[in-house]
Amino acid sequence: MPNGYWIARIAVTDPERYGAYVRALPAVVERFGGRFLVFGGSQYAVEGDVKPRNVVVAFDDYETARACWQSQEYAEVAKLRAGAAEVDVVIVEGAGS
Repeated sequence: MPNGYWIARIAVTDPERYGAYVRALPAVVERFGGRFLVFGGSQYAVEGDVKPRNVVVAFDDYETARACWQSQEYAEVAKLRAGAAEVDVVIVEGAGS
């Protein structure tokens, strides 16, 4: 079964508020079996619009990735991010195993 991934591109506009989100997010992701593969770090932009921060979270499957995003637990944490960053997120299915 293919993994599921959250792929986020982020431009932080309020570091203090965004920091609260960053501190709260891992507990929710871990409850759904998710693991961070990319969290910030250096980047080399080669094409298109770029945001300064990139995050990739892997889940065991696409359905679990969606369930985490749609959960009440995540909705509560997401409130911490509201107004603190410009964010593009997609949930994608992996190529399979």
